[in-house]
Amino acid sequence: MPSKPIPGSTGEVLTCLPSPYTAHPATGLLWLPRFIAKCRYVKEHGALPASYAKNFKRGIDRFLCLHLGIDPAAVERLVLEAPDDAAVERGLSRLLPADVRAAKWNRDLAQKGMTEAGREFLAKALTAMGCADRIGEIKSVPDLIELDEGRIE
Repeated sequence: MPSKPIPGSTGEVLTCLPSPYTAHPATGLLWLPRFIAKCRYVKEHGALPASYAKNFKRGIDRFLCLHLGIDPAAVERLVLEAPDDAAVERGLSRLLPADVRAAKWNRDLAQKGMTEAGREFLAKALTAMGCADRIGEIKSVPDLIELDEGRIE
């Protein structure tokens, strides 16, 4: 039976966040629902747990925003100031470019961690999580997140 992450090895785990593979209904962009959910978490709780805060508006959040040509802080501001989900969606329709190039972004996201440096990162992370036996099976950063948040057995 494959190993599971050692509880607490990555810090607090938020299973309330959507999968990295959940697409935003209006744009088709993977990860965007997750970034929005992290912004909502900050709105509701004041901050993310340290294990998520270290990469909030950085890491893949930032890569997505670089792809879109927007500032990650603009997305956070939009969510913090919006009174409801409909207002968030209206704001996104104004903030995002007309062509979000979803297919390109989605392919890039699904392949994060597949370079030599990425494979080294994944191996180190999996070892720290107590899942060294899963090196080679967990092939991308989104899959590492899925494993850590319990969506991959």
